[in-house]
This record gives sequence, C-alpha cells and structure tokens, in this order.
Amino acid sequence: MEEKKLKWLLMAPAVAILLILVIYPLLWSLGLSFYKYSTMIPNPPSFVGLQNYIEILNDPKIWHNFKVTAHFMAIAIPAEFLLGFGIALLLYEEFKGRRIVITLLLIPMMLAPIAVGVFYRFIFDSTFGIFTYFLSMLGVKGFRWYTYGWVIPCVALVDIWMWTPFMMLILLAGLMAVPSYLYEAAEIDRAGWFMKFRHITLPAIKPLIGIALLFRTMDALKLFDTLFILTGGGPGDASEVISLRVYREAFQYFHTGFASALSYILLVIIIVLTNIYLRFLMRRPPELRMAKEKIEVV
Repeated sequence: MEEKKLKWLLMAPAVAILLILVIYPLLWSLGLSFYKYSTMIPNPPSFVGLQNYIEILNDPKIWHNFKVTAHFMAIAIPAEFLLGFGIALLLYEEFKGRRIVITLLLIPMMLAPIAVGVFYRFIFDSTFGIFTYFLSMLGVKGFRWYTYGWVIPCVALVDIWMWTPFMMLILLAGLMAVPSYLYEAAEIDRAGWFMKFRHITLPAIKPLIGIALLFRTMDALKLFDTLFILTGGGPGDASEVISLRVYREAFQYFHTGFASALSYILLVIIIVLTNIYLRFLMRRPPELRMAKEKIEVV
C-alpha cells in the first residue's frame, strides 16, 4: 500500500504540471470558443453559442486557408515519403562512411525553423537569390518565386528539405528491424528483389510508414514558423495556411473567441486523420504473416 502511495506521490508533480499547462488551457479555450470575446476590448465575454463555428463554416476565406493547407500537404508529404524511402533503401546496404552520411543527412531537421526560413528567404530573393542567379544563367531573368502560382511549391520545397531526413530515419530504422531469416527463406524460393520488397519489406515496415506519415501530416497542419518568416502568408493570402489564420485571428485581429473555435476545428481534423492512420496501423499485414508461417513450417 505504501509503495502505491509513493508512486502517486512521485507522479503528482508531473500530473499537476500537465493539468495546469495543458488540460486547463484546452478546457478554457474550448469554453471561450462559445463566446464573442476580444482581448483588446474591456467588455466581458458575451455568450454566442455556436455562432463562431457557424461563421467559420460560412467564411470563404477560411475555406481558402484550408485549400492552401491541403495544396501544401499534397506536395510536401508525398515527396518527403518517396525521397525518404528511397534514401533509406540506399542507406540500408552497408558501405564505408554510412554513419557519416546519415549524420550529414540529419542536419536539416536539426536546424531551427526560423533560421531555415531566413536562409531560404535569401535563396528565393528575386534579385540576389542563388536560385534566381542560376535561372539567369539559363536565360530566365527576374523570375519571381513568390508569385501566386509558385509560392506554395516554394514553401513545400523548404519543408521537403527539412523533413525528408525525418522520414528517412524512421523508415531506415524499420528496414534494419526486418528479420533477416525472412529474406533467407525468400532466397531459397528464388524470389527476386521486387518480390522480397513487395511481400516482406513493405508489409514489415507498414506500421512505421503509417507512423511517419501521421507525424508529418500533423506537423504539416500546424505549419507556421518557417512559413511566417518565408512569406508571411503572401502574396496576399496565397500562402496563408490555416494555422497562420489562427495566429492572425488571435494576435492581430484579437478575435479570441473566433480563434479558439477555429483552433478546435483544426484539432478535430487532426483527431479524425489520426484515427484513420491508426486504423491503417492496426491492420495486420497478411503477406508478412504468411511468410512467418512458412518459416515456422520449415
């Protein structure tokens, strides 16, 4: 009995900090989402029920923000997965200096997003940027990267550069964890590289693929710091993702209740996507199960 009390006593500080810094603000902002409230106006909050949520769903600018966010995710996440998976497959084979190569590839994801935003802001500069210089050598002069059609691909390129190593690291760990006896059994059956990849490698690392995509999807929905430094949401609102809109509603327009409601809509979207990914992760890969059963029979 004393041991149980000691466990709770040791956990109490962490639980208290969690309640104060996480749970209480979440519940407070949830309640605030049902009020019309501005931190710049001394009037007390007025209860409006679901009015904030109705205004959000009927606001075409909000839908534009979601469209911009989806556009960014549609470019960045598949590219990061394909590049990360390809690099992981290349690094799976042992070679001299592999650890050094892996360390160098991890540098982008260890940099501060603000610093990366400033760095790429100079690179994409239409006058002095290095990309503009290379294009001028090809005869394309004065190219403006931050135009309406190019700004999201530019932001996605920066995100790909930063977070492809994250995909690579998780998938490489998954590849190295696949039991070698599965490949040995496949070689006995004279299976080729593609068959081993399709029926052993891919099913074995399927959960890690889902985890990597889940983390990147959640992070992409919260994209803010790099984008804020890189474009500020411009030109106009061409690169204004939903998280940047939440920031502006809360800290520029001081629509605190409206921003709280928008934040909870974003939270619901993240929860729904997380459940979809978790269902994907909970499926047992039949190919891998059959391969294991075959090994046990042998």
